[in-house]
Amino acid sequence: TVMGFTMSLLFHMTATEACPPSCSCKSLGEMKGLQIDCSSRKLTEVPALPVDTKRLYLQNNSLTSIPAGALDSLRSLEEVKIFDNPWNCDCRILYLKLWLEDVSAPSLANIRCATPAPVRMKPLRQLSGNELGICKRLLPIKCLEFFWRDLILIAGAIITLILVAWALKFSKKLVCQINLSR
Repeated sequence: TVMGFTMSLLFHMTATEACPPSCSCKSLGEMKGLQIDCSSRKLTEVPALPVDTKRLYLQNNSLTSIPAGALDSLRSLEEVKIFDNPWNCDCRILYLKLWLEDVSAPSLANIRCATPAPVRMKPLRQLSGNELGICKRLLPIKCLEFFWRDLILIAGAIITLILVAWALKFSKKLVCQINLSR
């Protein structure tokens, strides 16, 4: 039908416009999403990706890390290949590790660290927090707000306990003085 052809053409045009210039894109059919192939393009950062990406191929590039939140919009992703990149496994790689744990555990199994030296060639999924290093700002702002709130509550509880202990000690002294005066 003309309507179906028009919808298909519109979908294809939208998909083509949304395709990153450094990648090749293929429609997986109407309403099924896109296959984005950015493999072997010497990319140093992840390009802006269409939200309807179903398959994403970023293997064999020069990616060292992915900024936190960069892949969060890809809610319909079903397959991701991201191996063979020189990953820098410091604390900034934590976003990618956690994201892959949720989205694609098999992809996480294929990622190996290139740097720093102590973790070279180690699989990313096996790295502990200690091996990933310490970032100054690992906790999001909201977590820090909860931290300060909790710290104030704990300090308040300690002060209250000290005052109660002091009041008990003072009351015992008062009882002793009353008993002695009789």
